[in-house]
Order: sequence, then structure tokens, then C-alpha cells
Amino acid sequence: MRKSLAVLTAVLAGVAACGGGGGDQGAAVKGDSSASPTATTRITVTSTAYAEGGTIPRRHTCDGADLSPPLAFSGVPARTASLALLLRDSDTPHGTFTHWLVWDIDAHTARLSAGAHPPGATEGRNDFGRPGYGGPCPPHGDRPHHYVLTVYAADSRPKLTANAGPDDLLRALAGHTLATGTLTGRYGR
Repeated sequence: MRKSLAVLTAVLAGVAACGGGGGDQGAAVKGDSSASPTATTRITVTSTAYAEGGTIPRRHTCDGADLSPPLAFSGVPARTASLALLLRDSDTPHGTFTHWLVWDIDAHTARLSAGAHPPGATEGRNDFGRPGYGGPCPPHGDRPHHYVLTVYAADSRPKLTANAGPDDLLRALAGHTLATGTLTGRYGR
């Protein structure tokens, strides 16, 4: 009886330590080890093209002009050295698919216009096998996929080559992330 009570107590303590599972705007993307669990600052990420949880307009997808959406960031910590971003679809049957990764964005950047290539920043190799933005392009007939755009505020500039992929970026950000923010959009065909 004592052993069962001790096991139950340990399990309940572990569940309590995990905290509530609410939709935290600064939550890391699944498999993303770069977000610091002690970071309390959240970056607010918005777009005039779509609201949080809204439908991504065709213009920003493979069915349209395939332009990156306009973005705005606020709440970036003062000691940020650079910003980075990842746009990923985790609804694919073969794991997470990266549509856009950018690093070395100037820390004072508050806005990116549609189709913008941030000055001085590097756009890495997405899962289409090319650098730059590749818009949402789920298979025809799938339910709408969720596209999570995560912005990272880093305390240093990642040391990466232009051929770097998403795993390289996440490794470079590990232990250097001051704050994160997300914007999630949906798209189906």
C-alpha cells in the first residue's frame, strides 16, 4: 500500500510540475530545443494578411504569388543581437516540413513587407530544397494544415552557412534564445 501511495505521489508531482497546457504564444515548435524554459518575454507576431489561427491568403501560397506574408514584431528584448524565424508545417504525414528559415535579421526590425528579403539576413535551405520562402502547399484533399511561424530573439548571431537547414538553425539558437513568439495560419487545397 505504501509503495502504491509513493508511486501515485511521484506521478502527481510530475504532472503538476509540467504545468497547464494552454496555448502559449511563446511555446516552442515540437522538437525545438532552442526555446529557453526560463525566458518569460514573449514576442508578439502579427500579420495584416491573416489573424492568429486564420486562413493564409492564396497570394502567400504555392497556388498564388508564393510571397512571404507581411509581418510585424513587438516585445523584442532590449539585449537581442539578432532575430531568426522558421515557418513550419507539422501536419505532414512524414514529419515537420520547413517552408522558410531566416537568421541574422537586424534586432531592431519591427516589420517585414510581403515578399521581403530582410536586409543583411540569410535565408536558409527550406524543405523544397531551395533558399527563401516556399509558401503553404499541402496535398489536394488534405484537411487544412497548420503553418506555425516562430520568431526567435537571440543573444548572438548564429554562425551558419547559407546552405544551413532548420536543424542547423535550431542547434545554433539552443541556449541563445531570449524570447519567442508565434503566428499560426491554416491553408488547405
